[in-house]
Amino acid sequence: MIRLKTAEEIQCIQAGATILSKVHGLIAKNIKEGVKTKILDKLAEEFIKDHGAQPSFKGYKGFPYTLCISTNEQVVHGSPSDDVLTKGDIVAIDCGVYYKQFHSDAAFSYPIGEVSKEKMDLLKRTKQALYLGIEAIQPGKRIGDIGYAIQSYTKQYGYSVVRELTGHGIGKKLHERPEVLNYGKQGSGMKLKDGMVLALEPMVNVGKQQIVQEKDGCLRTFDKKPSAHFEHTVAICNGKPKILTTYQYIEESFKF
Repeated sequence: MIRLKTAEEIQCIQAGATILSKVHGLIAKNIKEGVKTKILDKLAEEFIKDHGAQPSFKGYKGFPYTLCISTNEQVVHGSPSDDVLTKGDIVAIDCGVYYKQFHSDAAFSYPIGEVSKEKMDLLKRTKQALYLGIEAIQPGKRIGDIGYAIQSYTKQYGYSVVRELTGHGIGKKLHERPEVLNYGKQGSGMKLKDGMVLALEPMVNVGKQQIVQEKDGCLRTFDKKPSAHFEHTVAICNGKPKILTTYQYIEESFKF
């Protein structure tokens, strides 16, 4: 069952999403060549708790960290470690915040120093795919229109979208119905309704769509080619999208 949110509940999610967005802003100020990814995780957890919230991911299905940090060919669910970031890496930072009984979720992928044109193009286009998916949320549209917008845009560059992983509804649970696929047909799937709150998150590969799971639970591309991940939490109000998370705080100190 899909639980539609009231205006008051969306305001609660918005409050948590603001904390989450500021977490990403903090990460943007500190992510650079030579930094251990565990340091970023510690900074994020301390910031969230200092603002009266809790990390959504920590403890979820046994995951022991606040951030999922995935580099290069890693798609999602990478774990923070003592490994340091290296010039030329691309790094996806995924984070969730639980505040006032509601979750919010957002991700952003960063270039570390100067990266290859292939990687930079992937980052820019995956980010654009996210916003095209959001723009597809319009009166009378359906879930399939979101996936179609993402897939049709990325396909023209020869990219593939990951099919085993999807966006999702979000609220009192981190993952709720409906699933929001990053591929689909126009006019297919359930009708979009006011009160839905969705986490849209295109995961786009330079190469093939297939992924494999490592022993630590991290998912990477089968062909070991780069992958990028961007995500916003979005509410549907009056038939149109309202983006609850923002990249504003990231862009104050980190632009590409």
